Amino acid sequence: MDMIRLQDVTMSISGKPLFLGLSVSINKGERIALVGRNGVGKTTLLKVLAGLESPDSGEVMVQPGLRIAFLPQELPDSLTGDVFEVVASGLDRWGDLLQQYHQRSRDAEQGGAALAELGRIQHELENTHGWETHALIEQVITRVGLSPDQEAAKLSGGQKRRALLARALVRQPDLLMLDEPTNHLDIDTVTWLEEFIGRFNGALIFVSHDRRFMRRIANRVAQLDRGRLLEWDCGYDTFVARRDQVLLEEEAIQRRFDDKLAKEEVWIRQGIKARRTRNEGRVKALEQMREQFHARILQPGQVRMRIQQADQSGNKVISAQGVSFAYPGQPPIVKDFNLLLQRGDRLGIIGPNGSGKTTLLDLMLGRREPYAGEVVLGSNVQVAFYDQLRSILDPQKTVHESLNDGKDTVWIDGQKRPVFGYLSDFLFDSERARASVRVLSGGERNRLLLARLFAQPANVLVLDEPTNDLDVETLELLEGLLAEYTGTVLLVSHDREFINNVVTGTLVLDGSGLVRAYAGGYDDYLAQSGAQDGAAASERKPSKKPDARSNRDRSDAPKKLTYKERLELDQLPARIEALEAEQAEVFELLSDPALYQNDAGTVAGVKARATELESKLAALYARWEHLESIAQP
Repeated sequence: MDMIRLQDVTMSISGKPLFLGLSVSINKGERIALVGRNGVGKTTLLKVLAGLESPDSGEVMVQPGLRIAFLPQELPDSLTGDVFEVVASGLDRWGDLLQQYHQRSRDAEQGGAALAELGRIQHELENTHGWETHALIEQVITRVGLSPDQEAAKLSGGQKRRALLARALVRQPDLLMLDEPTNHLDIDTVTWLEEFIGRFNGALIFVSHDRRFMRRIANRVAQLDRGRLLEWDCGYDTFVARRDQVLLEEEAIQRRFDDKLAKEEVWIRQGIKARRTRNEGRVKALEQMREQFHARILQPGQVRMRIQQADQSGNKVISAQGVSFAYPGQPPIVKDFNLLLQRGDRLGIIGPNGSGKTTLLDLMLGRREPYAGEVVLGSNVQVAFYDQLRSILDPQKTVHESLNDGKDTVWIDGQKRPVFGYLSDFLFDSERARASVRVLSGGERNRLLLARLFAQPANVLVLDEPTNDLDVETLELLEGLLAEYTGTVLLVSHDREFINNVVTGTLVLDGSGLVRAYAGGYDDYLAQSGAQDGAAASERKPSKKPDARSNRDRSDAPKKLTYKERLELDQLPARIEALEAEQAEVFELLSDPALYQNDAGTVAGVKARATELESKLAALYARWEHLESIAQP
């Protein structure tokens, strides 16, 4: 029997259709990644499944007695009590008893009635095996980086979400629903969460932008697209490969559709004689085609982003020598930190929550003074910031007013553009551009920050947790832009895939004040740190200023190319160019409706060649980059 089943569900919000006859079922053991662009209704679908919202029509069937735990994306208006009480409130059986024990433990010092009551509760917990649940609560609270006695009302937004995540996890439900569970978690906690879910025996449906998390967790993917749900009985990587193939086929189908629509529009506009004899069935078919076309173009498009390049900075962007910093009365956040950041470096910064990543950024950029050492910025450095706290956005202003101080135009790549037109590149239509910042979703606020960021000419981009609340498509577009950016990038992120695909070097903070530098991204750090964990920072000579390439193990690669490798490097561009030309021909063939009039074997052969070419090109580009890195160290 299905745990939950939706059948032919329809739903509209503010008159806009969200679900069009949507059906889905969830069964025991399934771990479903719910994917789709921002705004398609993923969060709303989770709420319908959880019984928090009702569809306009259709059936919602829930297994009797099903226990559901739901982590929402939005925070509740208020959280009362301390963290332990918030987390324990998610338990049906022992929640009240454990909360009483926690409260009486604090009062027991007074003796008397409080001490006697504590003894009674302890006895009851022993008889009901409640201590196991108590231990689980404390373990989960610790692993999400909180303390049981913290007052919930005083927590930051990110800390509150972690408390709510802990509450959902300790409940151990039949069905766990998580909306962006990795937001505000550091990498170590995300890894722990993956392991925790790996031991979870119930079903799971979740929304996430974290591709590595989806890759490790999901055994099924549900893609919400244009009001319907496409289900893929596979893991995330297989889904991506199959989805890309479907998109190619859909592009060809849409091209055939548009051609037919154009011909029918010509026919309907013929003279009076033709109108008198026109086929009414054909007219109705044309009206349906118009509706389909209109529905398609009303769908949210893809964000169109471009980075504005400022004049080139000097080769030396940031030099830090012997930098140390601590808040008054607190242990050092950074001690004896050395860095040489050069133009073109893309540096990632990772570490546990509270380890000082944002503080380190401020020190590197001269926004905070160290108590020892010095930081020197290079010549002609122009910095553009992306702030994880979004504090640069005034909630009382409109989106339009937030972009360029309320001006109607903005300069982009040396050309003046209307602000409304520029905002449309970031999926803000004219109505949404006039909305107040306070009503924006998390994803919309992120897109507004990106619009502000890319409206500034800069040669140094500083991004503090840019991936929260972005859909995967926008994330991949941002990733590609940063990877091709010729300026310098400083990036704080918990997204392991994003770090791998963007940075050339990684700084790792361990919370003790040590900052270690590694060449490459997150996976490279994991590979290198096994051999370096025992090395103390004091053993590193200050004169060796680690840059984004400072810890490269040069013994693993030859100092120069062999004759054979030099010959191979010279030939690679021509080989790549030839394959790309063939790839263009194959893509054109796949977009030609005539291809699909052939037998299935012919079509499959062309598709297989497209896949083969993509694989070959990826391998050649990787080889080219490898040889280039040796030729130009």
